[in-house]
Amino acid sequence: MKIPNIELGNISRYRAEQMGAAMLFVILFHVALDRGDPFYGLRRCGNVGVDIFLFLSGVGLWFAWTKTPCISHFYRRRLLRILPTWLVCSTAFYLPDYLGARRYSQSIVDLIDDITINWDFWLHDELTFWYVPAIMLLYLLAPWYMMLVQRHPIYRWLPLLMVVWCVMVQWVLPIHHAVGHLEIFWSRVPIFFIGINFGVLVKEKRTIGSDAVWLLLITFAMTFGTCLYLEQVRHGNFPLFVERMLYIPFTVCSVLVMNRIFRRTPEWLNRAFRLVGALSLEAYLIHIHFVLVYVQPCGLGYWGTFAVTVAITLPLAWLLQRSIGLIERFFQVRNCKKQTI
Repeated sequence: MKIPNIELGNISRYRAEQMGAAMLFVILFHVALDRGDPFYGLRRCGNVGVDIFLFLSGVGLWFAWTKTPCISHFYRRRLLRILPTWLVCSTAFYLPDYLGARRYSQSIVDLIDDITINWDFWLHDELTFWYVPAIMLLYLLAPWYMMLVQRHPIYRWLPLLMVVWCVMVQWVLPIHHAVGHLEIFWSRVPIFFIGINFGVLVKEKRTIGSDAVWLLLITFAMTFGTCLYLEQVRHGNFPLFVERMLYIPFTVCSVLVMNRIFRRTPEWLNRAFRLVGALSLEAYLIHIHFVLVYVQPCGLGYWGTFAVTVAITLPLAWLLQRSIGLIERFFQVRNCKKQTI
């Protein structure tokens, strides 16, 4: 039986399904589990869902940019997708805290900074919703990178320097003391820009010969197996950035493997993953601090907690997305009427 070629265009075709899978991986990662549980290492590997998000986001940005290569249009579209949802969730989280315990925001200025850009993450690695301020900064940088590589393709190798920077942040002490607290961000930067680089290949629907399938599977097995071993057996005994460097080939291979899986799964299952993928931003912002924090103490066990968290999060995420969409359309209609008058 002949093995089919690896069609990179499928990264775009099944992008929504893969975003859905990545969101479920992240929720699995966030559900607490005893260190001695046999599933502990696999649960910890769910952290790669963040890297899959970033990789697929980079691929999508190349499509968006080449369709409309305008910086103001690019920023407007990205901000409209993220900012309203972010402001609703960050306000719902930080404002009650400021009016009560003040575990996060110590002053009104600090409150405003946390609500708008999660300033405490940048200052001292406060990880509440850290992914959103991180992706917003990457979105700010993305069009400049894409313009650079369009003019000078050699700069597509810059992600390798970003990997070097991660090593510097970890072990060059002056740099570590200055920005080492942002390791969780630095170690995710390379995969985002690698995703942009892949966007070119995906848009051109390049293929990789079937003889590379075994290399893909070997790379996937080696990176996944190493991450699994490190988390199950040696968790806490190595710098996390080392594992996140393994996440780079692990992420790319995982996406390519998932492409081949989603080509063969029933449509109803793909539709379910697409639904989760379409709600991934809202689900990310809601599931930890608005759902899981209340479900976890109920003693439902790992899988019970995961199932209930997903069952509550997805309807809330849909309502949030729907509500913000209606508000945005309302203001668009009002602006249109004003312009007509």
